[in-house]
Amino acid sequence: MKVAVIGAGVIGLLSALELAEQGVHVDLFDQRLAGAEASWAGGGILSPMYPWRYPSAVNALAQSAKTMYQTWNEKLKPVTEIDFEIHHSGMLIFDESDFALGLSYADQSQNPMQHAQLLQASDILNTNPHISAQFKQALFFPHLANIRNPKLLQSLVCYLKQLPHVQWHEHTQITQLHFEHQRLQHIQDQHGHIYTADEFVFSTGAWSHQFSQQLNIHIPVQPIQGQMALFKAPPGFLPTMCMNEVMYLIPRADGHIVCGSSMQDIGFNKDISHSLQQHILDASYQMVPALKKMPLVQQWAGLRPSSPHGIPYIGVLPHLNNVWLNTGHFRNGLCMGPASAQLLRQLMLQQPLSVDPNVYNPSHLI
Repeated sequence: MKVAVIGAGVIGLLSALELAEQGVHVDLFDQRLAGAEASWAGGGILSPMYPWRYPSAVNALAQSAKTMYQTWNEKLKPVTEIDFEIHHSGMLIFDESDFALGLSYADQSQNPMQHAQLLQASDILNTNPHISAQFKQALFFPHLANIRNPKLLQSLVCYLKQLPHVQWHEHTQITQLHFEHQRLQHIQDQHGHIYTADEFVFSTGAWSHQFSQQLNIHIPVQPIQGQMALFKAPPGFLPTMCMNEVMYLIPRADGHIVCGSSMQDIGFNKDISHSLQQHILDASYQMVPALKKMPLVQQWAGLRPSSPHGIPYIGVLPHLNNVWLNTGHFRNGLCMGPASAQLLRQLMLQQPLSVDPNVYNPSHLI
């Protein structure tokens, strides 16, 4: 079997990995470089932010992220010599209106990874001594972790490029789809080159809607810009992730601290807004005032693939029986990615399923 995976962000890369590990021949396409868009731009928290605010379909895919990435890292690291840098930092949440929901969520969802405890001021400082004194209580989630997404992407790309049955086509924009007898026969790039496959996977993220007309469906996925900032502190300066009012701080093992993020519906625009950047910095300083003394080393924006309710589309299109979607993960592509790719592989190869696929089925898009 030969599968063409169109879009090489984290969803496309993990989809290609799942299939390639089963011996499937994979052609991997990206209009730019692999892993250069939203997957690189994100923070890498291995849990939805405030998971009790999300549909169960999102959490069903996200809850295995940490263990699946640990497994993949153990397999890929000896080959690529690149560590995903999964950081078991835990997380402090300061939103008082979420305390009751957060404390009960682990039992409600039967997910021990989401176990939380309510800390008072002295316990907060023992857990993270740089937290502002204005926070008298916090929820602490000791089992939550983050992944250094650029390292993850580098490792995935390096591993896949060493596999002889994976062919790479970067800087290759797929512009035309050619159909016959309810099947996609071949795809064509911007230079007129034609590529054939048995099955085709569209993991095209924020650009997915651009294929709606040719696929004769409506893919309600659109770009939502998110801006980020990066500080450099001494290693170990910030022991835990922090979150307040949907703004977060994510410490890396080497002292870098990722701060974010904003949300703007402004199309395919990645220009930095100084007012939004200032809002991110102010929110960061509110949680950890000592960051004002740390160098700000980078600011950037990415484009999230927004879908209704943040539930991705995973499955085959019923009117085109060799066309598959794995897209629309919105803010949670990194934490839903491993299970999404696993589900796609299970469906395509008719293997036992790890989750109920019906809620992700794209059949209603016709």
